[in-house]
Amino acid sequence: MSPKDHAQRALRIEDFEITDDGDCFVIAEIGHNHQGSVEKAKELFDEAKATGAHAVKLQKRDNRGLYTREMYNKPYENENSYGATYGEHREFLEFGRAEYEELKAYAAEIGITFFATAFDLASADFLAELDMPCYKIASADLVNTPLLRHVAAAGKPIILSTGGATLDDVRRGYETVAELNPQVALLQCTAGYPAEWTELDLRVITTYRECFPSSVVGLSSHDNGIAMAVAAYVLGARIIEKHFTLNRALKGTDHRFSLEPVGLRKMVRDLRRTRLALGDGMKTMYPSETEPIIKMAKKLVAARPLPAGHVLRLEDVAMKSPGDGLPPYELDRVVGRTLRHPVAADTSLTFELLEEPLPEAEAPAAAGRADGDR
Repeated sequence: MSPKDHAQRALRIEDFEITDDGDCFVIAEIGHNHQGSVEKAKELFDEAKATGAHAVKLQKRDNRGLYTREMYNKPYENENSYGATYGEHREFLEFGRAEYEELKAYAAEIGITFFATAFDLASADFLAELDMPCYKIASADLVNTPLLRHVAAAGKPIILSTGGATLDDVRRGYETVAELNPQVALLQCTAGYPAEWTELDLRVITTYRECFPSSVVGLSSHDNGIAMAVAAYVLGARIIEKHFTLNRALKGTDHRFSLEPVGLRKMVRDLRRTRLALGDGMKTMYPSETEPIIKMAKKLVAARPLPAGHVLRLEDVAMKSPGDGLPPYELDRVVGRTLRHPVAADTSLTFELLEEPLPEAEAPAAAGRADGDR
């Protein structure tokens, strides 16, 4: 990546600047895991803040306008239902203006970014009136170009999920927004709930970085672990969105693949460690390595007692720890040289103990004398 690309790939959400050199922007996707309770939503906000997540996210729907009459009135009687029909279920979980204003104020109070997914035009306007800092667009709306244009016109950062899409769909959706608003991030996503490991396709992160060089890229992952976030970061993801709950056993379809607080805390920790661990690509020797390396490394020593004037042969030299003397790569410069002083076994060999090597022209004669000495 060129320095130019490095400078271009950035997105600011409130006070957080998302760049290739920085930490991941971690979104705790609450969705409707609050179960229709503002107090439970606040508890989720608190727990997300405590884990180190940067943002919490809800989902906003204008249910009457979003669903057909048939779907709204469809019976919805199951263990996860909050109403006799699908419409009643969705309305029970939906927050209105008063709840959103209360939660926005609470998020500001505890210091965490709060925003939501807009599922329809009316919801986008609702969030705009609340002056949300950014918008999320769900995977299924990547092809909803009227909604994309409407949200883009608000002028706030937009995060696009791309589950269930072709690369052509992604290009179309990205270009639809970018024509009006360059503040776009793309999240690789697989819209399975949960997604199979073989369907996560993390290398698409690399594809997006190549195809959209000015866009921040991330991962919205519906797996129920934390390791894929680290892998995604290494591939270049700088936004990670994970579903979040207080307890996976709670009533609702999303809880079972959501992270609980301990999992989200570990994921945030591991992402920060990964940024630090990747370094800058320059091989460096650190002070912390000195003592262990000396302890384990080898030096050149006399293999046995040797007299002054002895010409060192290969079998006269041993390699032993600690490595606080001549390193083994100097062996060829030691063999064939003459000792100035007698040495005991295990004496560290140094160039000060050895005569200077003879000029090349005299080397054959010296070799002959050495043979005669034997």
